[in-house]
Amino acid sequence: MQVIHYKKELQNVLFSKENKNHTIGFVPTMGALHKGHLSLVKRAVNDNDLTIVSIFINPTQFDNKEDLEKYPTDLEKDIALLKKVSSKIIIFAPSATEMYNGNISSKEFDFNGLEKVMEGEFRPGHFNGVATIVELLLLAVKPTKAYFGEKDFQQLQIIKKLVELKKLPFQIIACPIERESNGLAKSSRNQRLSKSTREKGGFIFETLKTAKSKFGTENANSITEWVAEKFAANEVFELEYFQIADTETLTPILKKQKNIKYRAFIAAYADGIRLIDNIAL
Repeated sequence: MQVIHYKKELQNVLFSKENKNHTIGFVPTMGALHKGHLSLVKRAVNDNDLTIVSIFINPTQFDNKEDLEKYPTDLEKDIALLKKVSSKIIIFAPSATEMYNGNISSKEFDFNGLEKVMEGEFRPGHFNGVATIVELLLLAVKPTKAYFGEKDFQQLQIIKKLVELKKLPFQIIACPIERESNGLAKSSRNQRLSKSTREKGGFIFETLKTAKSKFGTENANSITEWVAEKFAANEVFELEYFQIADTETLTPILKKQKNIKYRAFIAAYADGIRLIDNIAL
């Protein structure tokens, strides 16, 4: 298994005579890999001749410096997990200086409002950082297909919009949310939860599933109020927001309309850790 730290070296490998005309699957990660990441990697391995997994904790997408400092990292453990999927995976693990060419800062983007709701409202500047690094990574790897999980659904829509706006010739593949046995969406942040909190983590998904069932007969306001009441009565999880939105535009629902697909989104805190989840309605 190759571990590469420099863009030039990566491109020399990917576009060598030996690998000419090979399809490239790309899975960008911030490390602390779990089964959710590995499901994306397996899909990339199955779909492509070459698979690249980047491991890079992107400093420009953290609005909270403490969150960046505490983000879990263990490259050797990540390498061991990836070896179990395929020994042929190429790992790209650059430094921040290498990735940003010495200028570690975000570009400004306009995603037609996708970046201003939900996560964008509560984490100012977050999506500028995400889009900046994803564009840099896509241009470094030049993949045939890049794989992203639906847990970060808003991020997924923004990356699709980024590729459209920049006219990048890369296909973005959405992959379903992987969950723990109790329904908690798999996330690197789960490692920081206490055992007790992690065991109770199914509360978030159970709330989403009930909201989905209510969506058939109740309006969005009453569902939102019900979710707020459920969280207020729960001693472990603190609700930051619950939002029902148009799947494509992420515009908050005003009145349910035919031929529009909706999704419910949640952000909540437990043990000081921020967790997000969503479900198609």
